[in-house]
Amino acid sequence: MSRRAAGVPDYLREAFLFRWNLLFFLGGAAAAALTPVAGVLLPLVAAGELTYLTGLISIPRFRAAIDAKVHAEGKSGGPATPQAPPPSLLQMLAGLPPPARKRFEALHARCVEMRGIAAGVRGATGAPGAAEEIRTPGLDRLLWLFLRLLLSKTALDRFLQTMNDQEITARVTELRKNLASAQAAGDDRVVRSLQDSVAMGELRLENYNRAKKNGDFVSVELDRIEGKIQALAEMAVNRQDPDFLSSQVDSAAESMRQTERAVSELQNLTGLGEQLDEPPPILDTDLRQVLRQ
Repeated sequence: MSRRAAGVPDYLREAFLFRWNLLFFLGGAAAAALTPVAGVLLPLVAAGELTYLTGLISIPRFRAAIDAKVHAEGKSGGPATPQAPPPSLLQMLAGLPPPARKRFEALHARCVEMRGIAAGVRGATGAPGAAEEIRTPGLDRLLWLFLRLLLSKTALDRFLQTMNDQEITARVTELRKNLASAQAAGDDRVVRSLQDSVAMGELRLENYNRAKKNGDFVSVELDRIEGKIQALAEMAVNRQDPDFLSSQVDSAAESMRQTERAVSELQNLTGLGEQLDEPPPILDTDLRQVLRQ
């Protein structure tokens, strides 16, 4: 949903409708009107009100608060409605076990919470180049990568659960002994058959070890990216410079290139293929109902 920036009319309206201002202004005007010199006092009350309004809207903190309010209300003037999750995101979430879905839900909720606090502290005008508009695509990219890693970790765990490395190792050891015996006996047909069996057993061990290493790498990357996303979301509350925030998000996204390559290599396990090369909108998506199913 597109959002407009707050303007002077918004500032004036909010300043005028402030309850204490209405009390003093209307009370002062009524009192002045009841006096014999109403023609003199009423212009003075109006001048005082004008001084109050111009003084208040010149305060940056006040304007930031109104910016945040207008930004939250959205272009239509009503509460902003979170977007429904796109089908690709639903597909990914459906493939996660409950603990992984809760982990993603907690991280997503943390980002949304920090963004709301940041908007309340500084305000978000919605103007081109503002920190809010810059951060959201970058955080979407990191959240999307985190979600894909969760899916890859789930697939790797399922794969490893179907294999027993000790059993495979014992079988390969037995096959090698049988191969040595067959070679000593000079039976070429048995030797060729056992050589192929040994090669297949070694390949299974290699696949298992590669999957285990990938799983360990993904676990470490999940922790790293989770911490990175939390830090960037929390940084938005305290940092005032949108260019700095943008550079931090861009730097974080750039550092994920190696991780993205690793995820691409694991696509055969997740079954996602190429349809999710671009991150769907995540930060502005309402995931609560989906994740709690």
